[in-house]
Amino acid sequence: MSIKKFIAITLLIGFATGIYFLNSATSKTPKNKFHSEDELASLSKRFKRDPIQMGQYFLHSSHCSGCHGYDSLQQANILEDGSDVNLVDRWQTSMMALSARDPLWRAKVSHEILVNPSHATALQNKCTSCHAPMGRYTAMFHNNQDYGIAELETDSLGLDGVSCSGCHSIAPNVGFTFSGNIPFDTNHVEYGPFGSPFTGPMQLYEGITPAFSSHVSQARMCASCHTLITETADLSGNLTGGEFVEQATYHEYLNSAYNGTSTKCQTCHMPKLEEPIVIANGILSLQGRFPFNQHTFAGANYFMLNLIKNNKTALGINADDAKFDSSLLATSNMLRYQSIDFNLYMDSASNDTAYFRVKLKNKTGHKFPSGYPSRRAVVQFVVTRAANDTLFKSGTFTNTYRVVGETNQFEVHHNVINQNDVPQIYEMVMGDVNSDVTTVLERAAVQLKDNRIPPLGFTASHNSYDTVKIVGSALNDADFNKTNSVEGSGVDYVHYRVPLSGFTGTIQAKAKVYYQSVPPKYTDEMFAFNSAPINTFKTMFQNADQTPFLVAADSLNNTITGISAISTNNIKVWPSISMDGKVNISSQYTELIKSIEVYNSSGARVNTIYNTGFLPELDFYLPNVSGTYFIKIRVGNKIITKKVVKS
Repeated sequence: MSIKKFIAITLLIGFATGIYFLNSATSKTPKNKFHSEDELASLSKRFKRDPIQMGQYFLHSSHCSGCHGYDSLQQANILEDGSDVNLVDRWQTSMMALSARDPLWRAKVSHEILVNPSHATALQNKCTSCHAPMGRYTAMFHNNQDYGIAELETDSLGLDGVSCSGCHSIAPNVGFTFSGNIPFDTNHVEYGPFGSPFTGPMQLYEGITPAFSSHVSQARMCASCHTLITETADLSGNLTGGEFVEQATYHEYLNSAYNGTSTKCQTCHMPKLEEPIVIANGILSLQGRFPFNQHTFAGANYFMLNLIKNNKTALGINADDAKFDSSLLATSNMLRYQSIDFNLYMDSASNDTAYFRVKLKNKTGHKFPSGYPSRRAVVQFVVTRAANDTLFKSGTFTNTYRVVGETNQFEVHHNVINQNDVPQIYEMVMGDVNSDVTTVLERAAVQLKDNRIPPLGFTASHNSYDTVKIVGSALNDADFNKTNSVEGSGVDYVHYRVPLSGFTGTIQAKAKVYYQSVPPKYTDEMFAFNSAPINTFKTMFQNADQTPFLVAADSLNNTITGISAISTNNIKVWPSISMDGKVNISSQYTELIKSIEVYNSSGARVNTIYNTGFLPELDFYLPNVSGTYFIKIRVGNKIITKKVVKS
């Protein structure tokens, strides 16, 4: 008989009935054991683990993989069609599992220390609390308050990231402490979502007692780390006594229509299977459990997952590409199908202008984007005419994936965009004590901008609003999270006004929204410093595919036709090519010229002249820059556009 079959049979009989066995010498096992010594020896070859000891509080994920990982007998952790859904493989290539090895995180910790070296110990203690919680809290429970990168490097528990015990050991009173202050149960208990757990195997082989608790299926399970408040330091490194909300994803959820409903964080990030799943290998008597939460932990960080996959050997990660590909696919699907609804509309074409509107509706239970401050979404809008001749563009990228037209400090929120290369960017921007833009977390003192799209039901009157404020010009946008002045729509509209400059014919409009989890602009401040972690990530970043992730797109193709040309026979503009910039305009209409607007070739208005003297003709000068200009002339209720060139 094969040892696999022998193990399966002994587990079936022993766990199902609780009776004791005869070993090869026909001696009886003690009543408090499930197996004979021979059987335990056989099983130990498979599990190769000792139960948790006094002074230990967490177990490495390798302890869990024997039962909750891949089942070579194909009897557990599979769907009826044989598809493998084991917990360990799904988790292994998630950003949760990779949190302690994440090279961006390592580089950022180094950056913060180089900026404020006297805070090195406190910074590392804070950062490892969430990125390496089992290592950090083991040190704390042993009265060693300091746990940094040096300790992490030699600690398998810390390097296991946000692992099985790191979540399932969280106590039921979670949800009221934040910033890495995690309430762990230190009594060798691990909590799960299913009632009446089969306790024997985990107690015997791991020294852990599984227990049911509803908190593991509630949003507050995520609260301790997904709300991070940091202390503020001035530019000299002195703590000011102020605080800054670096991220508050959990509080964003609380301030949403989903709080108090059946939709939790786990609903999207640990999607359920309604099909019953046998959740432990080798225990044939177990019945399937449902609903079964898959441990995919998909978020929005496609870029970093792909970067880590391509550098896994250098980062000491032992996971095959197929597992990474599964996590990348889940992340891609999350971004494309579960983040936003995106629609493009054309409202009208009049006054020599085409009026478009882009609608973004947040489908998540938190802001979009959410989490770490580097993350942002960029709306791209391009209008072309025949032969792909560009008439208007906004939100395009350079060949190094920087946003064309973005201001050096930060781009304000826009309700209306009527000029080329003015982008709409949804992001949170941090400012230091002087209100200058910073990416140093400990220097963050104020929010300069937060126009990330709120979730459905989000209001300024909610008691969590102080941690999740809308900041900047989005506050004055009547379309931002409002319908008829009522908050909570979870929607933003961006209005585009495209100057047609007398064009008549067919135009094509395309709108897209891109996601950047690590924009090149965000790395500039960090890459000005040198350290091994920063330089390692810099090399990986520069060699990575930095193409922004296309979340959604919409277009209006060949639907805008027949824009009527306005007769210009009664308006004279001369010369058409001006050497000195002087232009004369005269009208043969009975109505006088009201005003003249001058636009450059990029669509920016550079001058406005009003006919306050009620003259039949006007002289004016073009700007002192050679190029093509468009002259918009208002006569009565008519608008006529002419083109002139300054040579």
